[in-house]
Amino acid sequence: MRAQPKASHFIDGEYVEDTAGTPFESVYPATGEVIARLHAATPAIVEKAIASAKRAQVEWAKASPSARGRILKRAADIIRERNRELAELETLDTGKPIQETTVADPASGADSFEFFGGIAAAALNGEHIPLGGDWAYTKRVPLGVCVGIGAWNYPQQIACWKGAPALICGNAMVFKPSENTPLGALKIAEILIEAGLPKGLYNVIQGDRSTGPLLVNHPDVAKVSLTGSVPTGRKVAEAAAGHLKHVTMELGGKSPLIVFDDADIDSAIGGAMLGNFYSTGQVCSNGTRVFVHKAVKKEFLSRLKARTEAILIGDPMDEATQLGPVINRAQQEKILSYIAKGKAEGATLVTGGAIPNNVSADGCYIQPTVFADVTDTMTIAREEIFGPVMCVLDFDGEDEVIERANATEFGLSAGVFTRDLSRGHRVVDRLEAGTLWINTYNLCPVEIPFGGVKQSGFGRENSTAAINHYSEIKTVYVAMGKVDAPY
Repeated sequence: MRAQPKASHFIDGEYVEDTAGTPFESVYPATGEVIARLHAATPAIVEKAIASAKRAQVEWAKASPSARGRILKRAADIIRERNRELAELETLDTGKPIQETTVADPASGADSFEFFGGIAAAALNGEHIPLGGDWAYTKRVPLGVCVGIGAWNYPQQIACWKGAPALICGNAMVFKPSENTPLGALKIAEILIEAGLPKGLYNVIQGDRSTGPLLVNHPDVAKVSLTGSVPTGRKVAEAAAGHLKHVTMELGGKSPLIVFDDADIDSAIGGAMLGNFYSTGQVCSNGTRVFVHKAVKKEFLSRLKARTEAILIGDPMDEATQLGPVINRAQQEKILSYIAKGKAEGATLVTGGAIPNNVSADGCYIQPTVFADVTDTMTIAREEIFGPVMCVLDFDGEDEVIERANATEFGLSAGVFTRDLSRGHRVVDRLEAGTLWINTYNLCPVEIPFGGVKQSGFGRENSTAAINHYSEIKTVYVAMGKVDAPY
């Protein structure tokens, strides 16, 4: 067990264990090796975490935004200093290749702490409102105790994306990582304490789907931020609405990526591959419906096939490996079942579609897979697969492809490849999605808002927009004279 933490939970600045909680194993998806054994949170652990957060938040709210910011920036520095160590842990947690985790996971978490630490003094200001002789002012105030519920694909990043804006606004955070990837968030909590964060402000507890309701329904929790599937989001949002809690939902998608006939084909293929195969396809914003104009379809597929078959699949700890396993056996089997449906419903398998034979049979690998001749009604074109499966669909005209791209319950992301920037802007204006790209795909720096519409969620992560979701405005009217009453 090469990644065993000191204990399962991190509460009030220290590791805490409660062996009465349901035991579970953390498994390295590349080999099936058990790398840690932990216990899910008991109701007592949940109460301890929330009580600690509630107590600490009262004093934290009194600190100046600049003082809070200095701590977050120190945490960013520590994360960067330990990038390799944290990246290796992320690879063990998720199975993602080390060449990916060293540049995309702890690094993006550090960016989040640095960004919110840097904007604190300016972003948390209110405004002065002149009203003749009287006047008013507004101020941003924290919500209180916030709950973050993470997904398995970017556990360290998500722990930071939710923690940074919550903390800078003066809140406390209780974070529950996915039971599939329980380890990274514990290290983030450790680093925050080392950076000077007061104890109790960032607590991590483990658990599964039975733990979430204990957090969401707790009367001392003011906000819930979830990254997860649409079905989970519906349940969490429904429970939170019953208590009128603040909610941010970053959910799934079946996002369109449109390649027009004037696009730079190499760039479009690169964008489509990044939008389907990065993180072994386990990215909620992936452009899994790739609409390619019929005039360039043959060339696109030919070059895509060659580039896809050149992807190096192997040991995630090998620097040369470009594609690792999916998170677990259940997910592998689910993806294979979608591939089988694609074949049965008449899609053309261009490449992939099987388990590679050059890796451990105990790992959860799937070849990067491309289907062509996919139609809008096929299961693989409608449902989120969350694996390395790309669906290529044909189109003729702009209005047609926009209508088809929008014909989904999801609305997380979308992309357009074209040399005609007027058309690029025109098309993204009509696409029903929260985060869109022109001539690139899946770039999400902390400076820009990220989130979806329709069934893909509401609220925004990152940028100054996140401040609005972790604070609320208090308005104060100041009368400068006597009250003039008619009574």
